[in-house]
Amino acid sequence: MASKLDQLREMTIVVADTGDVGAVAALNPEDCTTNPSIVLKALQSDDFAEAFKAAVAAGKGKDNAVTAIADDLTVTVGAELSKLVPGRVSTEVDARLSFDTEASIAKARAIIAAYEARGIKRDRILIKLAATWEGIEAARVLEQEDIQCNLTLIFAQAQAIACANAGVFLISPFVGRITDWYGKAEGRTYGPEEDPGVLSVRGIYDYYKSNGIKTIVMGASFRNTGQIEALAGCDRLTISPNLLQELAADEGALPRKLDPANATGVAEIPMTEADFRWAMNEDPMATEKLAEGIRNFNKDTEKLYGLIEAALA
Repeated sequence: MASKLDQLREMTIVVADTGDVGAVAALNPEDCTTNPSIVLKALQSDDFAEAFKAAVAAGKGKDNAVTAIADDLTVTVGAELSKLVPGRVSTEVDARLSFDTEASIAKARAIIAAYEARGIKRDRILIKLAATWEGIEAARVLEQEDIQCNLTLIFAQAQAIACANAGVFLISPFVGRITDWYGKAEGRTYGPEEDPGVLSVRGIYDYYKSNGIKTIVMGASFRNTGQIEALAGCDRLTISPNLLQELAADEGALPRKLDPANATGVAEIPMTEADFRWAMNEDPMATEKLAEGIRNFNKDTEKLYGLIEAALA
């Protein structure tokens, strides 16, 4: 029997959640996703040691040198990954801009321009934005400019609905972080069929397919292969190298769990800004995990700035 990874690839586009070029080369995913944590880890590896030195040397003496070098290095990681996958690479906008629509738009345009300057067309890149109301509105504008977006840190259906209404290309609902929150709150563990993170993604998928929404659902943030198997058939799944390897080594049967043909016909839900903010206010898990995710991404961006500052000294 084929491995579970090969079986998964028959029903879902498999994306690597890593900046490890060796892992990407070995596992052959369709796409790659990065975030500030992944970029930081990649830039501390031997794979990017020379690129780091070169970027620091080129940026020394420039205005806002640290930020400029960090932006250059982020694109460097994405550009290298783009050589290894046939599809797209996701690159994240600075987390500090998560509540500033206009600044997010400007940063996204700059990222795309930096990729295009390296000969990488915009249709190979997804701009990642946190799914705040401001981030979603930034994506609405960018999508109209053929800059396609990946809205990340999705923890609530309200976020997913607002993204669909904005014409977002792809969303990344987080499974493991939802499970972590409920596990801590309820003091228990969950099997795949009752896992709150799995059920959240299934609900979003059903809503989208029931209403003919084209936005791609890409489950993310997995803690174990059971969560992945419970979402087999989702449009895309972004998976860490260690879990990809576990799936590749397992030759058990992998039944399809999600299928557009099985959509339940759930009705469309209105989602104004007021609706969105109230829904988030009433969902402590989503509110807390969104804020925490933004804070943690910013912490890793600050760590990268610290590495650059030390190298410039």
